[in-house]
Amino acid sequence: MRRKTPFNAKEIEHISQVRIRFVETDPLGIVWHGNYIQYFEDGRESFGRHHGISYLDQKLHGYATPIVKSSTEHKLPLRYGDVATVKTIYVDSPAAKMVFRYEIYNQEEELVCTGETVQVFVEKIGQGDLSLTPPDFFVEWKKKVGLLNE
Repeated sequence: MRRKTPFNAKEIEHISQVRIRFVETDPLGIVWHGNYIQYFEDGRESFGRHHGISYLDQKLHGYATPIVKSSTEHKLPLRYGDVATVKTIYVDSPAAKMVFRYEIYNQEEELVCTGETVQVFVEKIGQGDLSLTPPDFFVEWKKKVGLLNE
């Protein structure tokens, strides 16, 4: 069942893959639950590079986007050697934040994990103040990808 998106928001998706490494598994041979947050980050970084809103792009404009909230829901295990598909979904919001939802699938295309992260904009110049309005470069990016009208 698909979760409702707040504010009648638009979404942008990106698909990437991650190969499960031995070091990411526990003594039972399954991925340790904390590593799914890293897979979310892998998906988010791939999304950012693909859509032109990477961490390096943000840094270039004087901002960082720390995570202020994260959640995961585990459904099935991943194991060493699996190749997982990470669907990263940007959920648009009028606020000065970035909301991402994630779906991770195993090689059989079964849903193994879902999650969400919320990031806020912090100015790296000066005191690292929280931005209460979307930065100009972020507004321009939204226009470029069709989330905002010109």
